[in-house]
Amino acid sequence: MKKSLIALAVLAASGTAFAQSSVTLFGVVDAAYAKGSGSVSDKTQLKNSGYNSSRIGFRGTEDLGGGLKASFWLEAGVNNDDGTAAASNTNNQAVTGANAGTQGLTFNRRSTLSLEGGFGELRLGRDYTPQFWTETAFDPFGTNGVGTNIAFNKGGVTGVRASNSIGYLSPSFSGVKVWVQTYMGENASTAAVKAGDGNAIRLTYDNGPLNLAFATSTTKVAVATDNKTSNIAGAYNLGFVRLMAQSNKTQVDGAVDIKGSLIGATAPLGAGTVRASMSSTAQADKKSNQFAVGYVYGLSKRTDLYATFASVKNKGGAAVALNGSVTGANEKSSGYDFGIKHSF
Repeated sequence: MKKSLIALAVLAASGTAFAQSSVTLFGVVDAAYAKGSGSVSDKTQLKNSGYNSSRIGFRGTEDLGGGLKASFWLEAGVNNDDGTAAASNTNNQAVTGANAGTQGLTFNRRSTLSLEGGFGELRLGRDYTPQFWTETAFDPFGTNGVGTNIAFNKGGVTGVRASNSIGYLSPSFSGVKVWVQTYMGENASTAAVKAGDGNAIRLTYDNGPLNLAFATSTTKVAVATDNKTSNIAGAYNLGFVRLMAQSNKTQVDGAVDIKGSLIGATAPLGAGTVRASMSSTAQADKKSNQFAVGYVYGLSKRTDLYATFASVKNKGGAAVALNGSVTGANEKSSGYDFGIKHSF
């Protein structure tokens, strides 16, 4: 033992670097009592992820020395309301079939390996898409629950995540960061179309209370058919309230464009946070406008209670409904969530 301590002391004195690594288990369990009302039918359910997405994950980092680090991130979506796991895909196309979403645990949320240093981060695997990150970062409801932007993921193909991706995230240059990503459908070289192949980029600027972002992506869908999704957003923190806004657009060759917008705010109140937004979506004459308001109350650093109410008005033949309800064309729909979230 004494000799070992002496050896370690000699190595330390000589400047020899030791790699340091750590692994963290983390997750969120979120459950909500939810109700949706429409002119055709209502629906009541116990659902998950009304405030934060339920998940379980493992992440780890190894210090390689010289400012270089290797890291991994494995994160699985969990449907804690019924015990099933969230669906994944391999080629950036929609998951279909009777068993979609009921298979065993998959690391569908994120499964990446990274190399990080002063140059930024090189990230490989299944990851979030740049355009999604803008949608969730500038939405008071963070793309979770009944209050989320009504235009979220409308007409998207890759949408929230991309499999088989290669990404580069730059360091900050006076507040400016760049995130570029390419992803593959892994089709045969003889395939008529490389469905699931795509590229994306996100530019951000963060300076104190001001945050700005622009993102765009193009994903191949079929022969001579691409899905192009882009958005622009901004936020400003006044201290007593944080204001935010975003605009997004999805263009699919041969189809009518889908446009969406949102303005919203979050504000501290007591031991919690008030959230509110007005969002809209339009495809040709079909238009829907939504108002949402909610409150998150912190029971502790890791546990929150939350309540959200949202109401939608449709016109031009639109029939958007909330929380699983069904409403007729040009009719209204409303919904609410009452839930609890615990993180670990």
